[in-house]
Amino acid sequence: MKETINFRPYIMLGALVAIWVVFSFATDGLFLTTRNFSNLMRQTAIVGVLATGMVLIIVTGHIDLSVGSVVAFTGSVAAILNVWSLQLSSPLAIIIALLVGVLIGALNGWLVAYANIPAFIVTLGGMLIYRGAVKGSTKGETVGPLNDDFQLLGGGFLPKELGFIVLALLLSAIAFWIYKNVKKRKKERRPYMSNLLSGLLLMAICSGFFFALNFYKGLPYPVLILLVIASIVTVLSSMTPFGRHVYALGGNKEAAFYSGIDIKKNTLLVFVIMGFLAAVAGIVYTAQLGNATANAGRNLELDAIAACVIGGTSLIGGKGTIPGALLGALIMTSLDNGMILMNVQDYIQDIIKGLILVIAVWLDVSGAKK
Repeated sequence: MKETINFRPYIMLGALVAIWVVFSFATDGLFLTTRNFSNLMRQTAIVGVLATGMVLIIVTGHIDLSVGSVVAFTGSVAAILNVWSLQLSSPLAIIIALLVGVLIGALNGWLVAYANIPAFIVTLGGMLIYRGAVKGSTKGETVGPLNDDFQLLGGGFLPKELGFIVLALLLSAIAFWIYKNVKKRKKERRPYMSNLLSGLLLMAICSGFFFALNFYKGLPYPVLILLVIASIVTVLSSMTPFGRHVYALGGNKEAAFYSGIDIKKNTLLVFVIMGFLAAVAGIVYTAQLGNATANAGRNLELDAIAACVIGGTSLIGGKGTIPGALLGALIMTSLDNGMILMNVQDYIQDIIKGLILVIAVWLDVSGAKK
């Protein structure tokens, strides 16, 4: 059987390298300093966490426009409990904020799956509701400063020795994934060389990133959180019955129904996961800022959707990967970071990111038609 190679990941990787080279020259090398690279990865962690959940949402054929507002709302809940009202310990305030995110996800999922309201309408309404709730709960004021241990979650670093242990575990996991994938394809007498090369390339990229981060202060905690979440969701989506059901829903909902898949239950679970991950992103975002504001998380939902589409997730449903979404998140945050270093005006940044999103969707639709 002749092997068909998917060139999209390599094209996206080439685009990322090109973006880095351009910004490096445009900022006289400031963009690729170890300090800025560490900041870039912390920014990517927030979009990456959201994109990880958004992949599952889009794969099922839905969309979630509320995640930016949920980031702000859950972050403000944690900050208010930590600083203003009850002055709870940071771990307890974080747990409550995570539970709030789960409840929001469950509400969105129930309205979509059981009340049969389109996800676009449910989450568009949620975007307005939770943004209003943030404004009301904070009274338009900045809630802070947060406790030091809370802020450590967004600005702390894993010791370099432990960082190399994490790298070893990550490379071992990737190697196991390569082995299982190649073994499965050999058994099915299907081509496997492109999967092997992609896995080896991923291992090389991860190694390079870890060494670059350790040259500064070590692995940032937000990046560690992203790695843990991305690993869990990757296993969940590719190696469990739930993951197969999620992709089946997006591929052909009618066929999924007749094959015995509980469409409503799985749709509800996908939104619950998205709500939880939005709360995680909200806590990390708030910890990085050191306070909560009513304007936190604006346009993060667009960044997450763009990251998924750029990374190969189809808006039609049924297709998408977590590594692809993370690559898309890195591209989006690289654009943000580079344009800020170049002092590009806000309106130009919005225009450029909007054009990239439209072009990515256009390429996705064109590919689907072909």
